[in-house]
Amino acid sequence: MASESIIISSRRMAEKGLKIALAESATAGWLASEFSLTPTSGGVLLGGIVCYDACTKEELFDIPNEIIEKYTPESAEVTRLLAERLSKFFKSDIAVAITGLTAPGGSETADKPVGTMFIHIKLPGNRYCAHREVFDGVPENIISQTIERTGELLIKLVDELDSDTIDDSATQNKAS
Repeated sequence: MASESIIISSRRMAEKGLKIALAESATAGWLASEFSLTPTSGGVLLGGIVCYDACTKEELFDIPNEIIEKYTPESAEVTRLLAERLSKFFKSDIAVAITGLTAPGGSETADKPVGTMFIHIKLPGNRYCAHREVFDGVPENIISQTIERTGELLIKLVDELDSDTIDDSATQNKAS
């Protein structure tokens, strides 16, 4: 069963006629799976791309290797680009990208320990939400907490959208 925050966020998006697309690295499709389990998934979820390896980010999303080398594949900068470039694949109102570190052996540092997750949400009206959080636990717990936090952020952000912003987005998506 999907987490409560994903069920609620999916319902709120459905009520406003919003569609979502996902680019998942560290969560490896878990967020898409959660959305697919909600009663409103058919009217909300367009799809998702698992871009776990850096080469997938480079080849599919055209993220320059220089950006990945400078910031690492698990960074706010790369996560933002993933969210922005989802429009290459999906005509969604909301784009969510997630990267992060769930286990040792990646780009962890003292400032970016294992458990650091980056969530970037692109919304109608050129609105963005960039969120960084450090979670504790084994990889499964880190991912689960990230999914829950993403749902909580989506609830808040979707509730803040007004109908004018949504109408403008729908017009832009149809014109593209």
